[in-house]
Amino acid sequence: MKSPPRLFGADYSVYVRIVRLALEVKGVEYELVPIDVFAPNGPPEWYLKHHPFSRIPAFEHGSFRLFETGAITRYADEAFDGPPLQPSGPRMRATMNQIIGLLDAYAYRALVWDVYVERVSKPKRGEASDEPRIAGGLKIAATCLAALADLKMPGPWLLGEQLTLADLHAAPMFAYFLRTPEGRAVIDSYPAIAGWWQRICGLPSFTGTEFGE
Repeated sequence: MKSPPRLFGADYSVYVRIVRLALEVKGVEYELVPIDVFAPNGPPEWYLKHHPFSRIPAFEHGSFRLFETGAITRYADEAFDGPPLQPSGPRMRATMNQIIGLLDAYAYRALVWDVYVERVSKPKRGEASDEPRIAGGLKIAATCLAALADLKMPGPWLLGEQLTLADLHAAPMFAYFLRTPEGRAVIDSYPAIAGWWQRICGLPSFTGTEFGE
């Protein structure tokens, strides 16, 4: 019997959770191998064979190895049975990839590092929040939410009736952002995105991968 694929990373990581969501939705059993990039000495030396830049996640399926979230999730969608997570048409697939690119380039740092970390994580460590950084992050966040609202198609998910990698890519970023009062206030201005978020919260794959601080 073949061993399940292995996912290397930490349960608190946005990008590890994106991969976990894809695997969970596909119904793939996998092993999560803990790798903490914030450990005092960084990841163990052997991990460089899995990710040359010592980042997370990395992935192993038998003798096949991957790093970079987008490569892993697309492979998981195409290599395993389960509901397809990528549209078949070129325009819909291009829109999905545009949303993922938007999230990586603009939303991740603003929603997670500029707002969540500054408003929630740093005070828990006894550190002062950087209010100008939060304000700048919220400005970018508003632009990101407006763009997502414009791109969202009619239906329950970002691309309409089909749950795709775009939804799974966005969800972990919003999960941190919406732990802040500013994030909860901003999303209320975008009812379509707020409704999408409520549906995401109801997915068993989402609740099953939730990281509790």
